[in-house]
Amino acid sequence: MKESPIRPSVAIILCIVFGGAFAFIVTAILSDMIGGFDRSVIDAIQGLEAPWLTSIMLAFTFIGSTKVVMFLTTAVTVLLIWKFGTRSLAYFFFFTMIGTIILFQALKLVYKRPRPEFHRLAEVGGYSFPSGHAMMAFSLYVLFTYLFWRHIQSTAGRIALVAFAIFMFVMISASRIYLGVHYPSDILGGAIASAFWLTLMAFLFVLSEKRKKRGLVQD
Repeated sequence: MKESPIRPSVAIILCIVFGGAFAFIVTAILSDMIGGFDRSVIDAIQGLEAPWLTSIMLAFTFIGSTKVVMFLTTAVTVLLIWKFGTRSLAYFFFFTMIGTIILFQALKLVYKRPRPEFHRLAEVGGYSFPSGHAMMAFSLYVLFTYLFWRHIQSTAGRIALVAFAIFMFVMISASRIYLGVHYPSDILGGAIASAFWLTLMAFLFVLSEKRKKRGLVQD
């Protein structure tokens, strides 16, 4: 029996919290309340610039790209269906990730925040808020942690899993600031938006599983 990713009552509360937090970030950006925070973090991260570090950051930004994320999403979905036979969990994973990609693209078009004009080490197009890399990384590695948690029995293994997920999110997100293509508030807003989306999808997944169980009982 699969464990539910979240209780419906908890999901509703978290959606309200994350929705409010995202609204606060948007307000802070529009009113320029967060400009000082953005600049100080950018100065601190870009102050570490070195050729070897630039190569590492470019690698992490590639790992967090849409192409790589789509490849990993497809591979894990196929693995869940054909190796573990968990179709409902595979669909939950796949549509949550696809939804994350659609959501960040839609939000960029809504807010149309220009990218930073500070020191650039990479050139990219499109808008800045929220960070698509941060949103995809947050969703992907939170889901990875959820999917693999139950298959790891040792405490050390689970700690390593969580540490790996945090490390990947932090490095992918930091690479975008280091390369000069995102504000820190883009990262923060992206993480919160993904947290809201993950919670909403988990809530819908639980409801769907409950309906299936009721249908099996009635049959």
